[in-house]
Amino acid sequence: MERLSSEVLCSIIGDIYDCVLDPDGWAEVMIRITGAVDAAYTTIALASTAGNQGRFAAQSPWDPEQMRVLQEDYDFDTIPGLKAAVVGDVDSPVATLSQMSEAELQQTPFFQNWAKPQGLREGCITKFVHTPDRIGLMGCTTRASRAAISAEEQRFLALLSPHLRRASLIGDLLDQARVTANLYRQALDHLAVPVVLTGAHGTILHANGAAERMFSAQGPILSRNGVLQVQNPAVARALLEAIASAASADFLLGSRGIGLPISAPGQPPAVAYVLPLSEGTARAAFQPACAAVFVSTKTSSSPLPEAVLTTLFDLTPAEARVLLRIGSGLSASKSALSLGIGENTLKTHLNRIFAKTGTRRQADLVKLVSDMGTPLAVQAQ
Repeated sequence: MERLSSEVLCSIIGDIYDCVLDPDGWAEVMIRITGAVDAAYTTIALASTAGNQGRFAAQSPWDPEQMRVLQEDYDFDTIPGLKAAVVGDVDSPVATLSQMSEAELQQTPFFQNWAKPQGLREGCITKFVHTPDRIGLMGCTTRASRAAISAEEQRFLALLSPHLRRASLIGDLLDQARVTANLYRQALDHLAVPVVLTGAHGTILHANGAAERMFSAQGPILSRNGVLQVQNPAVARALLEAIASAASADFLLGSRGIGLPISAPGQPPAVAYVLPLSEGTARAAFQPACAAVFVSTKTSSSPLPEAVLTTLFDLTPAEARVLLRIGSGLSASKSALSLGIGENTLKTHLNRIFAKTGTRRQADLVKLVSDMGTPLAVQAQ
């Protein structure tokens, strides 16, 4: 299907990353996603979990009065599928018709009073960010004249999700001093957030003042023989792999390099985000660097522990939850009980976790989690 081709995917991902420098580009990205998945319209928002206040919100064109009604008259419990997406896993699109039958959907007040009069059918909501203080959602809504949202379309949205997360969270760090493509190093030097521009192998090409101060303080980022390193040896390789992926192509990054815990255990928390600086994009203004590494010390904005583990070891959300329990010292039986799964299922997850993390015993997993430090320090009990 041409509209869901890898070329279209890569092009949209590139546009998503350009929104870090130019947030006005989000509306155009929503238009492109709408066309790719054959939707009626698409919306995106990164909101505060405390007050539901959005840092940014954008949408493809749709009736503004109807969108006002949607926002004012319908909420978490009345929009079909929204609650399932909010409480579900990051990067896992939730289509309305996967949660209820068409007949059940058509009986809801939301469908009868809002969706049906506009010729709409169902939605598909993807949670792309979930931190203690932020939740990010992208929603695509389809017309009644088309078929239900397909598995291929959901997979396309799932592939976009980690790139939306990286761009939005890095954008969060730049709120106080927006970087534009024509400012280059002068802009970086006035940012409070540490930023390091690197080559494909982590060679430091430029560090702003905040990053230089971290180097002088010997952490959480370090400069060793001109190569970017971090205090936490457990994620040092993951950071360099993310930088190398960024140098190859935007889409190769996936969830790599998002919220990597880079401070040593017992030290104040810090996480790193890797942004690709690709040729032919607005971000190319920062070349010859091929990646920009942003460091955040805002504890509240650190990714949830499950998200860190899925990023580092390519775990599924279920496997990450198991690793957190076992890594905190719980026995297999107590871990299974707390997760509401059988011990045989837990053993299956454990075998996959051992393979993905290069470990053999539960004691190895306890050490792995301990070595990781914040934000894994607060374990699920």
